Amino acid sequence: MCMPTTIGLDFGTSNTVAVQAGGDRPTQAVSFKDGDENFTSLPTVLSFLDRGAARALNAEAGPWAIRQFLESYGDVRFIQSLKTFAASAVFKGTGVFGVRFEFEDLMATFLKCAFERAGTTFDPSATRLVVGRPVEFAGYNPDQELTMARYRKAFRKVGFEDILFVMEPVGAAFSYAQSLDRDTTILVADLGGGTTDYSIMRFETEAGHLKATPLGRGGIGVAGDTFDYRIIDNVVLPKLGKGSSYQSMGKTLEIPPNLFSNFARWHMLSIFKTSDDFKEMKKLVRWCLEPEKIELFIDLVDEDQGYPLYKSVSETKALLSFEDEAEFSFASLGPDFKASVARKNFENWIAPDLKKMDKALDATLEKAGLDENDIDRVFMTGGTSFVPAVRRQFANRFGQERISGGDELTSVANGLALIGAREDADDWAIAA
Repeated sequence: MCMPTTIGLDFGTSNTVAVQAGGDRPTQAVSFKDGDENFTSLPTVLSFLDRGAARALNAEAGPWAIRQFLESYGDVRFIQSLKTFAASAVFKGTGVFGVRFEFEDLMATFLKCAFERAGTTFDPSATRLVVGRPVEFAGYNPDQELTMARYRKAFRKVGFEDILFVMEPVGAAFSYAQSLDRDTTILVADLGGGTTDYSIMRFETEAGHLKATPLGRGGIGVAGDTFDYRIIDNVVLPKLGKGSSYQSMGKTLEIPPNLFSNFARWHMLSIFKTSDDFKEMKKLVRWCLEPEKIELFIDLVDEDQGYPLYKSVSETKALLSFEDEAEFSFASLGPDFKASVARKNFENWIAPDLKKMDKALDATLEKAGLDENDIDRVFMTGGTSFVPAVRRQFANRFGQERISGGDELTSVANGLALIGAREDADDWAIAA
């Protein structure tokens, strides 16, 4: 029996990966080409160029969206970390140059733009889509049912009808399990941008057929984006006036810290830019004791510097995975601004976050009725799994000999595609 054509989709907070399976071919990552560069991990960003009332909005995704945002002379609306809005009932949609977009419209537009740029062609109506979902969605008070309803609407707008949802760490576990030669209990730690997800599964082979039994799952909305925030909070925000004061009615008061946390969460910048808080901050400048810092804060928000800042911070964090020290620079903070970031300091900043991730793992094991000794292998996936402090925490707990990795950025999508091509694909899916 011929396997159905399947797309495994790992729609991430920072990056999106798709893998195709079906027919007699092995899985193949959906690739993109930008000039001389080929890549399979597409930044989850979207931009709209305003062409005036007489013409439709020009939408782009990934690096083309970034280029449109940075280089276009016209008005551009740039949207990033789209996944963080998915579970929020507070997010009711947004206007883009006079056109109303619900969440599902934004997601569908991103996917349409992405697939148009892909080197692989397929018919959505004749393709099974297997979508990864995190164990716990990021954000305050996330609404799981609302998210699944939004996802389904978005995929149907693209043209998909055969849609299955599978837990992201289950996809990673399935991808890894293909290499096992004996029955194994696996803990998958899927460490992405917005969430850390855990899944414990028992893989067994019966008569040559791979079978999995889920034993437990859990997670927390703490991951790579949170780590980025720690760098911003400690290195950037003091330069923008965090901790500084202003005069009011003869008193010296601290500028409210929450204003700075809004800036650090760059995906909220577009909302903050049009908020009453930002208007009040502009009025506050005249009373500030260090007005030049607050003026720089305002300039960065007005000039939509969120993405360039994110890129610089992420590059610094990546260097700290291989070096004891990395230099952070960001031209918009001033041509002479440079800061040396030591790995030991970074690890101190993220220590409370690592504890939260570890407590979430405690809860996952407890719910499954297991302890560390019951886990045969730990498979770490996702970009945040490269952070040395994260890997060390798992190695200290389980022993380095039980830690595995590989294909950290594509393993989830690869596993999802393999699951979708199976006759028993429905058994791996969750209700949505």
